[in-house]
Amino acid sequence: MLTLVNKEIKSFLGSLVGYIVIAVFLTTIGLFMWVFPGDTNVLDGGFSTIGSLFYIAPWVFMFLIPAITMRLLSEESRTGTIELLLTKPITDFQIVFAKYLAGFSLVFFSLLPTLVYYYSVYNLGNPVGNIDSGGTWGSYFGLLFLGSVFVAIGLFASSITNNQIISFIVGVFLCFFAYAGFDSLSAMELFGSVDAFLLKLGINEHYRSMSRGVIDTRDVIYFLSVIFLFLLLTKTVLGSRKW
Repeated sequence: MLTLVNKEIKSFLGSLVGYIVIAVFLTTIGLFMWVFPGDTNVLDGGFSTIGSLFYIAPWVFMFLIPAITMRLLSEESRTGTIELLLTKPITDFQIVFAKYLAGFSLVFFSLLPTLVYYYSVYNLGNPVGNIDSGGTWGSYFGLLFLGSVFVAIGLFASSITNNQIISFIVGVFLCFFAYAGFDSLSAMELFGSVDAFLLKLGINEHYRSMSRGVIDTRDVIYFLSVIFLFLLLTKTVLGSRKW
């Protein structure tokens, strides 16, 4: 399985794809945080915070992560190499998990350079260090979990079609609905007492909770459960080829 993980990571970083993804993410975030005027601009805000990073990043990830994952299984299906992969002495779940780890690794690498933003605001504060470090690190953990869920969703979208464009569109739709769809349904107040339950089903509610700097076990369990659910669905789709 580790061989497959290394192969996928090298495939990302051995071509322009990985670097383009990281560059697009950092450029987009950097422009909104430091260049474009507005509420998201750190210098215009007057407060020592990088909260705009954690507001913008989920929306960027919503498009960027499906672009990363769209080829993971759909390309294998299109070229026929998935049949060869299924004959290897590894289980279907190991194949799925290896692809998932490769996608998550690229998301993790894209987040690492943003620590420069934290360091910059930490030193720009008056006095130096006047930043809510607890809330910031909680937000980073929340963003990692959110990215992890998006990777699992994108991988599932990649498994149901051999067309990368369709995989991308389905992935974006599912990520958007998981992040904001349940919030919107709950806000419509159509289901009475069920509205509160619908709110808890959405990623945004748990992401906001972790952004306060408190790592709640319930939020962690939620993220891990959604990741496992989509990995299980992907394994089921992959296994259906043998039926």
